[in-house]
Amino acid sequence: PHPARHGFAVRGDAQSPHDTVCRQHIYKEYRMDEIVQYLTGIPTWYLATIDAADPTQPRVRPFSFAAQADGKLWFSTSRDKDVWRELEANAKFELSGWKPGECWIVVEGEAELADDEVCPDEVRQAGFEHMVGIGEHHDSPNDGRLAFFSVKNGTCRICDIDGSERKFQF
Repeated sequence: PHPARHGFAVRGDAQSPHDTVCRQHIYKEYRMDEIVQYLTGIPTWYLATIDAADPTQPRVRPFSFAAQADGKLWFSTSRDKDVWRELEANAKFELSGWKPGECWIVVEGEAELADDEVCPDEVRQAGFEHMVGIGEHHDSPNDGRLAFFSVKNGTCRICDIDGSERKFQF
């Protein structure tokens, strides 16, 4: 689906600078929704980082929690995992997932680890429930091991087997 099909104005004649800003915001929100819907619509996707001890070695692991709040894309992990230490050493990451019979997604950006302190309560609660549901052991949404990060300087590509792709920044 495209935002224009849902009544959103994404091109055309802006009546004022405010209209342009509103349209950009709506389109950004639509794109973030598209990313979250894709990632939460598949059982697992894979996040790659760079090994903190060997910067020539990428590391890839399955992830399965994504959320959107406050105009940001959010992920969850645990502070005691290698992925957290790797993102502390080098915030750049890339993730990819594939929906059989459809397109695949590639998201790259920088993990904003400091955002853990301002993670919205609804994201923290949803992330806690998700992590516990997949077998992680956390005492509460505010468990000191449970960590959240948002994405800055994000780029998303929706790719098709025919070589076509849509690319946008968020």
